Amino acid sequence: MNDLQVRVSAAAFIIAFFISVLTTAVVRRWAVRHDWVDRPGGHKVHEKPVALLGGIALVAAVLLPMLVVLVAAHVIRPDLAPVAIRQHLPGIMLKTPEALAVITGGLILHVIGLYDDVRPMGALTKLLFQTLVAVFVVVGFQVRLLTALGPVASGIISVLWIVTLTNAFNFLDNMDGLAAGVGLIAISAFAATAMQTGQLFVPACCWLLAGGLAGYLPYNFHPASIFLGDAGSLVLGYLVAVFTILTTFYDPTLNARPTGVLAPLVVMAVPLYDTASVFFLRWRAGISIWRADRRHFSHRLQRRGLSVREAVGVIWLATAITALPATLLPNASWPLAVGIVAQSLGVVVLVAYLEKAAPAETAP
Repeated sequence: MNDLQVRVSAAAFIIAFFISVLTTAVVRRWAVRHDWVDRPGGHKVHEKPVALLGGIALVAAVLLPMLVVLVAAHVIRPDLAPVAIRQHLPGIMLKTPEALAVITGGLILHVIGLYDDVRPMGALTKLLFQTLVAVFVVVGFQVRLLTALGPVASGIISVLWIVTLTNAFNFLDNMDGLAAGVGLIAISAFAATAMQTGQLFVPACCWLLAGGLAGYLPYNFHPASIFLGDAGSLVLGYLVAVFTILTTFYDPTLNARPTGVLAPLVVMAVPLYDTASVFFLRWRAGISIWRADRRHFSHRLQRRGLSVREAVGVIWLATAITALPATLLPNASWPLAVGIVAQSLGVVVLVAYLEKAAPAETAP
């Protein structure tokens, strides 16, 4: 970690934070005025209409600064750029197609989410669009993880990772502050990991997302006055997935050990548990695994007697307990890595035990 990393990362967080704070306030007012709200009923737990379109603020806070930097790198004369940044301009220009593909994928999912927020589309239709976007960035622009496995295996795993996390955060967006808080914790852990391996612009992108979530979260904390909607939760999951793929977790030349590849799974242990458990409970109940209901981990905690804030707080804490040690994995010995993974599994087992006695789901 060096001084330039810290300054760029801090600037990214602050810029995204203020864009998110201001944009969320404007979007919330516009959504209420034009009746673009999420109404209570069915599996939803809020008691009054809440503004949608929070995803617009998140997209503006993250993708807009990324686009501005890319344009500036191609427009500004190198001799006019700050000395510290000048040496990185060739790298930015080289990675521009890849970065534009990431931005394009996010915008596509944002538009799909906006449409779904107004006219709910089938789960399989949304899954198809998510898969197409994942294939677009993975196959078209080589945004792949575990490249040592070869292009086919690496490509398949990368597409599955993007689609899985996109859905995981879409599922997590079921209680005030839950998806945004978990996303903030997870992406901060990934940013810290990327900074350890000497990367500059990947952690900056991570801190953009962290800043955007931090600026949005006060509006979304219970009782929420605005929701991300699918227009935000789909983009959140997609960006977390893509930024983890772009993060260097293992590179011998940077003293990053093979144990680093375990970091994404450890950080995302609790959200992945929620997704897997919901799928299992729906399958066991004989209903579609894509049918929205109140079988999520947060709802099960609520049926144990926790308030909305308490249930969200438990999940935030569980995520933080798994995420913080994960930042050590790129530099960890195998015994330490095994211990960190064991701790994460212990947290998942603990939260499963904590909510296993919750009453059975009865709501539609």
